[in-house]
Amino acid sequence: MKTVKIAGLITILLITIPSCTADDKNTGASPVILTGFPVVAGNNKFALELYAKLQNQQGNLFLSPYSISTALAMAYAGARDQTEKQIADTLCFSTMSSEQLHEEFGRLIRKLNASGEKGGYELVVANAIWGQKGYNFLPEYLAIVKTEYDGNLQQVDFAAQAEEARKTINAWVEKKTKDKIKELIKPGMLDKTTRLVLTNAIYFKGKWANQFAPILTKDSPFILLGGQKVNVPMMNQTEKFGYKEDANIQVLEMPYVNNDLSMVVLLPKKLDGINGLEKDLNNDNLAGWTDDLRKRKVQVLFPRFKMASEFELARVLSAMGMPDAFSDKADFSGMTGSHDLLISAV
Repeated sequence: MKTVKIAGLITILLITIPSCTADDKNTGASPVILTGFPVVAGNNKFALELYAKLQNQQGNLFLSPYSISTALAMAYAGARDQTEKQIADTLCFSTMSSEQLHEEFGRLIRKLNASGEKGGYELVVANAIWGQKGYNFLPEYLAIVKTEYDGNLQQVDFAAQAEEARKTINAWVEKKTKDKIKELIKPGMLDKTTRLVLTNAIYFKGKWANQFAPILTKDSPFILLGGQKVNVPMMNQTEKFGYKEDANIQVLEMPYVNNDLSMVVLLPKKLDGINGLEKDLNNDNLAGWTDDLRKRKVQVLFPRFKMASEFELARVLSAMGMPDAFSDKADFSGMTGSHDLLISAV
């Protein structure tokens, strides 16, 4: 097996006041659960465009584009004029009105959380906004975040107790991710100019619909990008799965219990084919690869693995088309009624 695409856990978005002085300046996959959600198509397009920007970083890549979209959608609710347009274009929000977009995110969040409550798997999507104590956030902005994103305003004191606020937010993240993510916000990321932090956390824990028998797991060779081989615990089963292949790629769909969610695995036919696969990874090709998967008996050798990634996205998102949000040109007057906020970090 060469590459696996799975959902991630967490993204944060920090919004600060622009500094007053130069010295202080802060620089089919199983589609059942998502059928009928137009926001999903836009998120998939954004996901692959973001992946193309991040794929050349060293090491494995693990990200949740949905988390990034959700956190930025909460910021988008308060953006206006050119800032609003740039965010919409970059995150592929432009196919619907702002009101429709937030309603769609709300429907999707409720659907995902309700599905996770069925008992077949654990799936929790949680949002929160952390605002400066006593700061004047507009009631209509807070209402959108509460109604559509189920995000409550938590008041903290960045101005006088930034470190205490950092610990409070990190504790929330740890709780929502079942202690998987610790120290998300590192020391120094928050300071006296911070006025708002938006957080989105996703926790997922699922069992395969077709279980791997532990007795069949054995150390076997796994081929790395450079062609070297390393021995890893390789799970093994032969079962009917959604599957298709062509001259260049094998596509496997492994459903989780209840068949609402699944993992889709893309495996290049050539041992050195991962770079070619990544170049071809776009919205149309992905839709074609995952369309009309047929149930076939497949022998699956799949590695047990653990993966983590961390990256700062302000420069990446700025280069993708939304620079104003990270500069003094930012207009988030829909949050406060004035032009006093910008995004300092994602």
